[in-house]
Amino acid sequence: MFLTVTLNPAVDRNCEIDVLKPGEVNRLTKSARVAGGKGINVTKILRQFHMPVAAVGFLGGSGGRLIEEVMEKLGVEGYFTRIKGETRTSVNVLSAGGCVTEILEPGPVISGKELEAFRKQFSGCLELCRMTVLSGSIPQGVPVDIYARLIEECRRAGCRVCLDASGELLRQGLTAKPDIVKPNRRELEYLAGRKLSGIDEIKEEARKLLEQGAGKVVVSLGTEGLLYMDGERELYQGACPVRTVNTVGCGDTVVASLCMSELAGEEADIALKKAAALAAANASTKENGNVPMDLYLDLLA
Repeated sequence: MFLTVTLNPAVDRNCEIDVLKPGEVNRLTKSARVAGGKGINVTKILRQFHMPVAAVGFLGGSGGRLIEEVMEKLGVEGYFTRIKGETRTSVNVLSAGGCVTEILEPGPVISGKELEAFRKQFSGCLELCRMTVLSGSIPQGVPVDIYARLIEECRRAGCRVCLDASGELLRQGLTAKPDIVKPNRRELEYLAGRKLSGIDEIKEEARKLLEQGAGKVVVSLGTEGLLYMDGERELYQGACPVRTVNTVGCGDTVVASLCMSELAGEEADIALKKAAALAAANASTKENGNVPMDLYLDLLA
C-alpha cells in the first residue's frame, strides 16, 4: 500500500477564460471545484491505476469535507486529521491559449494538538505501507523540518519514501536521505542559490543531491522532459508532444508514476517513459490528476 501525505491540501477552483487581462475586469467562461494539493493529486493518479492508498494530512471546513468525500468515492483509506481552520482554496486560471495562472492561499494555522494528532495518524499508517509520498507545502504552525522527521520515521519502519517539496522543506528533507527526490529546475536553483543556465549545470546540482544521500534524483524540466540520476546511471527522457490545456499536477503525476515503478521494480528507462507519458496525458486535460488512460497508452506506445 502507498501512503500519501498532504499537509496543505486545497480545493482547486479551475477557472476558464479566453484571455486573462491583468488590471481589467475578466469574465470567466467556466468554473469548477476539484480536490487538489500535491499529495491529493498523487493519490488520485494512484487510484486511477487501482493502487491501494492510505492518505493523511490536515482537513478543515467545507473545503476539507469536499476533499474527504472525493477520497471516499475513489476508495482511498483516509486517515485525515480534522482541524479548526479552513482548508485553503487555490485558483487556477486557464487561458484559451494554454497559459495557466495560479493564485494560492497560504493555508490554515495548525495547533500543537492538531500536529500531534497527525503524527500519531502517520505513525499508525506506516505499519500498513511500503512507500510514503511526501508532497507540497506546509501550513502555518508546522515546523519546516517536518519532512525530515517523517522521512526518518519511514526509514526506521522500513518504508521507502519519495520527497517532492521546495525551498527549505526540500533542503531539510534531503538531510534524512529520501529514496527518491523529484525537484524541478526552479527548486534546484533555490538549493544552488543561482540560476542554472543549461543541462550541464542542472546535472551538477542534481549530483549534489545524491552526494547528500538521496537514493535517486529525477528532475522535471517541463517541456524539456525528465533527467534521472542514481549514482550509476544518468538518463534523459524527452517530453511527449500534446496540446497543453492545464499543466497543474503534471509534476505530481510524475511522482505517482515513479513510485509505482519503484515498487514494481521497473528499470529506470521504463519508469521515465511511463512518467513522461502520464505527465503529458495529464497536461491535456482540464482537471489535474484525472488522466485520459487511452491517451496515456497511446503516448507510451
